[in-house]
Parts: sequence; C-alpha cells; structure tokens
Amino acid sequence: MSLDPLFAALAGNENIEIPAGWTQGRANFGGLVAALMYARIDALMEESRTLRSATVSFVGPVASGPATVKAGLLRHGKSVTQAEARIIQNGEVVAVMLACFGAARASAVKVAAAAAPLFKKPEDCVALPYVDGVTPEFTQHFDFRWGHGDFPFTGSALPELGGWMRLKENRGAVDMIDLFMLVDAWPPALLPVVKGPAPGSSMCWTLEPLSLPENKTANSWWQYQATTDYAADGYGNCAARIWDDEGNLVALSRQTVVVFA
Repeated sequence: MSLDPLFAALAGNENIEIPAGWTQGRANFGGLVAALMYARIDALMEESRTLRSATVSFVGPVASGPATVKAGLLRHGKSVTQAEARIIQNGEVVAVMLACFGAARASAVKVAAAAAPLFKKPEDCVALPYVDGVTPEFTQHFDFRWGHGDFPFTGSALPELGGWMRLKENRGAVDMIDLFMLVDAWPPALLPVVKGPAPGSSMCWTLEPLSLPENKTANSWWQYQATTDYAADGYGNCAARIWDDEGNLVALSRQTVVVFA
C-alpha cells in the first residue's frame, strides 16, 4: 500500500487513519510516526526552510486506526523556525516532535563530513528476509543488507551494527519523509549484546539531516552504521550515521533506548 495518500491528507487535515501493516510489537513503526508529525508541520511552513533537527518522544504506543496530528509554529524568526507536533489517540498524547528549521546563510565555518565505512556492496551482504510473526511487521516494506556487527539477541561483545537499506516503495526523489522512515528502520545498536529475545523500544530519538542528494530515491541504497555509547540500568544511548551509495553523509541520529533484559 502506498503511503502517499496518507501524507497528502496531512496537508490540509489533522485527522487521519494510520494503516495496518506497519507495526513493531504493539506500536506502529517509529519512523512512520515521526514522518506523520513532520508532514503535518511541513504543511504549515509558509517559507521553504531546511529541517536541521527533529526530536521525537514516543510517549505511548501509537496504534493503527484513527489519529489526530496537531501541529503549530512556536516561533518564526529571520532564519530559524521552531515547530511542534503531537499525535493524539483516544484523547491522549502518544507522540511529540520538536522540529527546528533553518535557512542557509553565508559562513566561513566548514568541517568535513565523516567518511563512509567500507562495507561490502549490498549484493554481497546478507539479505534479511521478512518472516511473518518473527520479524517486525513494518520490515516487510524495507530491503535490508547486513554488513557490520552481529545480529540482535546473539549476546555479542560488540554493541554495533550496520549495513545497507532501502524502502521498497519508490516515492520519487528522496525527501525528509523518506529519511525519517529509512533511518529508524534498523534495530537499536544495543540489541546485539542482548542474550536471547527481549522487548525493547526507543523512548527518544533525534534526527539531524545534513544534505539530501537530489538524484536519489528512497529505493536507492543507503548505508547505515550505529554504535552504543553507553548502556546501564535497562537503558542505552545509541548514535548512528547515514550515507548515500556514493559515500556522502546525509544524516546523524541519536536514540535513547529502553530494553527489558
């Protein structure tokens, strides 16, 4: 099922129907949840400005079915716009986004981006199949190729993972909606060190887009590498970087993860 009608509806309507087929456990896929809030904010932007940072709090499980996506601009300055969005179901807030947009400006400050890791080509990496009832439901919409680290729940000593990803649906030129879904598709980098299956989820997630290439789609290959900076007391702090298939850094990501193991 194409998601385009869902995102298009948010251009002029805050009441939507979240489709089935995108769950992970008892909640909907966080990348889709974030994309919905971003789409509603973007519809309110009167001036074209680039998203610089978006922080999402997953307050509660976002279910399939009716939902209200409310958004508003907190401040619209000369070059920076701050905005907020919320998803409401059954009268309760289940997700919140704070987003910061900034217009480009002249600057003498430049720092080179981190180089992409040297993974095998996607066709030479292990393809991760969708297994109904075993892998999260939303993963049926993605193509994953494992290129670094051990699989989740293997008791690995290495709290890292990475590889290649692409969205099976080709929505045209890649946009921020695609980026939210691509970046959040991988499991947290903490999970390989867990011994045996255990529930876990993201509590907070920050995405920092850098530069989206104009000649790519979500169906192009995107390279992903994530590490765990720290974990204790049932929580983990993970960081990730995302490159296109030509080695250009396109986004940074950070997650605070809870794991019941």
